[in-house]
Amino acid sequence: MDQATLIQTVVQQVLQQLNQTPAAPSVSTSGGGVGGGKDGLFDNVDAAVIAAKAAFRKLSAGGLDMRDGIIKLIKKLVVENSKQWGRIELEETKVGRLDHKITKLEILPGVPGVEYLRTAAHSGDDGITLDELAPWGVIGAITPVTHSIPTLTANAVSMIAAGNAVIFNPHPSGANCAALAVQTYNRAIAARFGIENLLCIIIPPTLRTAEEIFRHDDIPLLVATGGPGVARAAMKQTKRAIVAGPGNPPVVIDETADLDNAARSIITGGGFDNNLLCIGEKEVFVVESVFDQMMAAMERAGAVRLTASQIAALTKAAFVTENGHTHVSKDFVGKDCSVLSQAAGMSLLNKNVDLLFGETDESNPFVPEEQMMPFVPFVRVPHVDRAIELAIKHEHGFGHTAIIHSNNLNTITRMGKVMNTTLFVVNGPSTAGLGIGGEGYLSYSIATPTGEGITTPLSFTRFRRATIAGALRVI
Repeated sequence: MDQATLIQTVVQQVLQQLNQTPAAPSVSTSGGGVGGGKDGLFDNVDAAVIAAKAAFRKLSAGGLDMRDGIIKLIKKLVVENSKQWGRIELEETKVGRLDHKITKLEILPGVPGVEYLRTAAHSGDDGITLDELAPWGVIGAITPVTHSIPTLTANAVSMIAAGNAVIFNPHPSGANCAALAVQTYNRAIAARFGIENLLCIIIPPTLRTAEEIFRHDDIPLLVATGGPGVARAAMKQTKRAIVAGPGNPPVVIDETADLDNAARSIITGGGFDNNLLCIGEKEVFVVESVFDQMMAAMERAGAVRLTASQIAALTKAAFVTENGHTHVSKDFVGKDCSVLSQAAGMSLLNKNVDLLFGETDESNPFVPEEQMMPFVPFVRVPHVDRAIELAIKHEHGFGHTAIIHSNNLNTITRMGKVMNTTLFVVNGPSTAGLGIGGEGYLSYSIATPTGEGITTPLSFTRFRRATIAGALRVI
C-alpha cells in the first residue's frame, strides 16, 4: 500500500468512528463567507494555508511583545465568554456537564506563554553561541470533541507563544463551537494587532480536509489530540507530529493510604466533566485488607455505590460488541450519573452526584476500556504487588497517567518507576498533575506516544543555533 492510500485509509477509519455528519456552521460569516476565510473560517485547506502563512509573516515581524499581547487577549476573551461558550459546547457535543465545561475555560489563563521561551548562551575563548527557539511556521492541529474549545484555545496560546500560525481541523461533533471561538479570537486579534487569520479552522471538517492537512507541503508540523485512531493517523506521517493519544489511568490504593483523601481525590478527578479527561481515574485497584473501608470512604465522600446486579445492567447497556471487539457505546460517553443510574436500574435521589462506583472483577469491560463516563470500577486485590501488576496491565502501555494513594515511600517509588507514565500523581486527584490541586502548569494536549509530555510553547519550536566564532567575547 503506497503512502497516499495509507493516509486515506487511516483517516477514513478515524472519521468513520466519529459516526457524525457535521451541521452547517452557525457562526457569523457576513462580509466574506466561510470559503473566503473571513475571521479564520475556511472551507478548503489550500486557502487556509495561504492565509496562515501571511499571518505567520506578520507575527514574526511583530516580535515577542506582540505574541505576548495576543496571548493575553485570547486568555481574556475565553474567560469573558466561558459561561456562554461552555453552554454552547455542551449543547453541540452533548458530552460532559455544564459547570465543568465552564471551569475548563475559566482555568485557561494557567496555560504558559512566552515566558517559557528562554535563549541559552555559550561563551568562551572561541566566541559566543546562542541556542534559539524558532517557530515552525504553520501548524496543522486536530482537536477532540471532549474538550473542543479548551484544547483549541490552549493550543492557540502555546503555538502563538512559539511564533506559529495554526490551522485547526476540529472533531466534526464540536466544529461549530470551535469555529465560534476562532472567529471571536481572530476578530479581536485583527482589530488590535492588524493580523488576520492567525488562527484558521476548516468548516466543515471532512475526510478530505484532514487528509490535505496531513499531506500539505506547507504544514511542517502536525499536532493531534484524540483517541487511538487519530493518534495512529498522525504518527504514520513522514513529517513531524506531536501526538496526544489515549489513556486509561489506573489507581492503586494500599493499606497505608489515607482512605478519605483517596475517596475525595477519585471523585474530584474521575468525576470531572463526567470523566472525559484523558488523565481521569478510570479503574481502581485496592488491597483487600482495606477494600471495605475504602468503599465506605467513597460513600462518605458522596459517591453512590452500585450493587453487582446494577453494575451488570450498566455494563450491558454501556458497552457493545462488534466483530468480537467490545467497546464503549457512544450513547453513554460523557453522560451524567443520572443517565448511567437509569441504565443500572436505579434512580438517584441526589441529582448532584459526581461519581458512581462499585466492585467488579478484572474482566469487567469498565476496567480495560477508557470508558469516559462517571462510573469507576473498584477491583479487590490480595496485596499491593498485584495492584501494581494490574495497573501496568490495564494502562496498556500508553504511558499516560497513573495514580497511587499510599504513605509507603518505597511502594510509591517502585510504582512510579515501573509505570513509566507521563503523569504520576501521588495522594491527590489526577487533576493535580496539570497544576489543578498540585503544582505545575496546564495544557489540554498531553503528548504521550511522541514523548513531549504536557505540552508548552517549547513543544512547538525548532532548535536553531547561531555561532559567532572568535567574536563578542568581552570578558
